[in-house]
Amino acid sequence: MATKSSSNLSELYLEEKKDQIYDNALAEIQSFELPLGTTLRSVYDDQPNAHQRFMEKLDACIRNHDREIEKMCNFHHQGFVDAITELLKVRADAEKLKVQVTDTNRRLQDAGKEVIAQTEEIIRCRVQQRNITTVVEKLQLCLPVLEMYSKLKEQMNVKRYYSALKTMEQLENLYLPRVSQYRFCQIMIENLPKLREEIKEISMSDLKDFLESIRKHSDRIGETAMKQAQQQKTFNTSLQKQNNVNYGRNMHLGRSRILESKNEITLKRTFEEDDEHEEEVLTAQDLVDFSPVYRCLHIYSVLGDGEIFENYYRKQRRKQARLVLQPQSSMHETVEGYRRYFSQIVGFFVVEDHILHVTQGLVTRTYTDELWNMALSKIIAVLRTHSSYCSDPDLVLELKNLIVVFADTLQGYGFPVNRLFDLLFEIRDQYNETLLKKWSVLFRDIFEADNYSPIPVANEEEYKIVISKFPFQDPELDKQSFPKKLPMSQSVPQIYIQVKEFIYASLKFSESLHRSSTEIDDMLRKSTNLLLTRTLSSCLQNLIKKPHIGLTEDARHAAEGEIYTKLNQKIDEFIQIADYDWTMSESDGRASGYLMDLINFLRSTFQVFTHLPGKVAQTACMSACQHLSTSLMQMLLDNELKQISMGAIQQFNLDVIQCELFASSEPVPGFQGDTLQLAFIDLRQLLDLFMVWDWSTYLADYGQATSKYLRVNPSTALTLLEKMKDSSKKNNIFAQFRKNDRDKQKLIETVVKQLRSLVNGMSQHT
Repeated sequence: MATKSSSNLSELYLEEKKDQIYDNALAEIQSFELPLGTTLRSVYDDQPNAHQRFMEKLDACIRNHDREIEKMCNFHHQGFVDAITELLKVRADAEKLKVQVTDTNRRLQDAGKEVIAQTEEIIRCRVQQRNITTVVEKLQLCLPVLEMYSKLKEQMNVKRYYSALKTMEQLENLYLPRVSQYRFCQIMIENLPKLREEIKEISMSDLKDFLESIRKHSDRIGETAMKQAQQQKTFNTSLQKQNNVNYGRNMHLGRSRILESKNEITLKRTFEEDDEHEEEVLTAQDLVDFSPVYRCLHIYSVLGDGEIFENYYRKQRRKQARLVLQPQSSMHETVEGYRRYFSQIVGFFVVEDHILHVTQGLVTRTYTDELWNMALSKIIAVLRTHSSYCSDPDLVLELKNLIVVFADTLQGYGFPVNRLFDLLFEIRDQYNETLLKKWSVLFRDIFEADNYSPIPVANEEEYKIVISKFPFQDPELDKQSFPKKLPMSQSVPQIYIQVKEFIYASLKFSESLHRSSTEIDDMLRKSTNLLLTRTLSSCLQNLIKKPHIGLTEDARHAAEGEIYTKLNQKIDEFIQIADYDWTMSESDGRASGYLMDLINFLRSTFQVFTHLPGKVAQTACMSACQHLSTSLMQMLLDNELKQISMGAIQQFNLDVIQCELFASSEPVPGFQGDTLQLAFIDLRQLLDLFMVWDWSTYLADYGQATSKYLRVNPSTALTLLEKMKDSSKKNNIFAQFRKNDRDKQKLIETVVKQLRSLVNGMSQHT
């Protein structure tokens, strides 16, 4: 029973629980919040009859809601009826209001159309105004860009390329960044590099035209510069002479005023002539427009390619330099060829000097010096070659004058020209050779035209004419009455005149060489000696060999004797200019200058003597060497010479060595062995005795045929030793002997005594 009861309770509990489940499901369905699928699934997932039970519960729930709705409607029905009644009342008023509103709306719409139209117009104007303002603002940004670009185009058209580059720089850095968003700006940016390249190409083209122009005008530029340098030199010379005149003018008042007025007139004329030349002569800047160089340099510098431009310019100018320095093959034929050659070179370097001083870095002093040194070497080589072809002395002289003007012009521009003046000394030798050849022909013509008869003079006037040409003086002849005959033929004064002309011609070459008067005199002396000893002597030798002009034996001997006499006289002239310091402590280490000049003279003279008969030349050479040796010995033993130092003996020994070297060089062929050197044997043994101080050998071997100092005379040795002894007393030369070995002093005294005894013995024997 209990079990059944509990079973009933369980069933009851289950029933209640199911009802609760259905109630919850209905509540969830009514809430419309949870998804229905889950709720319905929970109902259908239950027992088989659950659907029926749920539907019953659902129907019961619907009936409950219907009853509640009915109660609510019954409760509010009267209010609803009243509301409907009120609505019906206001229905008519609503219709009237609708009509009024419609009419009002129509009238309002009609009135607002004009306002709307005006408003739309205002809006449209406001939009336009805003657009205009925006456009103005953008144009204010773009206009400067367009103006600058227009300015750039204009500068390009008028070829102001440097300004155009500056404008491009402003466009890129200042103006274009402000309007970079516009398409035209991008087009401009793309065009600027092209414009730069165009400017570079145009400027380079102008530079090439400039280089071609200066290549064509180099000769005119150089000719102008050389003319100006020559005019300046002439003016300076005139001014210097004028100052010298003013400096040395007479202090007399009247004469002074006259001189001053003349000087002022002369100086004024000089200035006027100079001004006229300045008006006529153009400068390099007048002949060539240098602006392409400046422009191209600035352009490449702005573009950052300055170094490229410098290298290109220098390379092209080096090429032009090589072309300028290349002479024409026929340049040596006329002076105009040389003038054009020099003008081109001067023009080239005048342009380079101008570029050096007006530009910064395009041309440097180092570059111009290097270029000039290269050119100078080439010029010297060319002049050496072409001047060697010149056989006309007048052409050589004109060439020298051109070289001097050329050198002075370039020296005025700061280029060193010392090597050119050194070259002139080489050309001077060639000039002298051409003169010698020319005068050789003149001498031959004079000799051939001469009848070799004394010159007859009928009266004083004819005598004066002859004397004016040749300064002949003969007191015995002056005592004779006219008519009389001069002891010479027509060739003598003519030869004299031609020798003077030769000296004048040589002197012309020496002008403007920037050398001292001593050097010029030396050059004239050497060239004149060559004329007399070589050219004239050769003509005389040829004349003597002619059969119709034979000389008698006596005349030949007299002529030969005259040769020996004149040669010895010339040696005496050189000996007279010897200037020894007989008290010197030590030698100079080189031979005396007078002796070297004497040896050079003898060598050149004996070269000319090759035309003489062999015996005559040999006899003259031997006579000259013996005379020279005797003269040197007499110089040592001169009574007026009181003191001689060992240093002087050493110096004298150096001179004798040069004499021996000259004798051994065989100045005249035909001598056997050392025959010619024997002329100096007396001097050699005497000097060796004193240099070695070998008195013991000398005294021991004296008188023997095998003596080392056989040629030394005791009296000669004693005389020279006494001079050295006197010198030692004053200069204390033997102080070292006394300090180191006092016995040596005693030896000297002993040598002197023995020499005196030998001299006395020789005199007694005699």
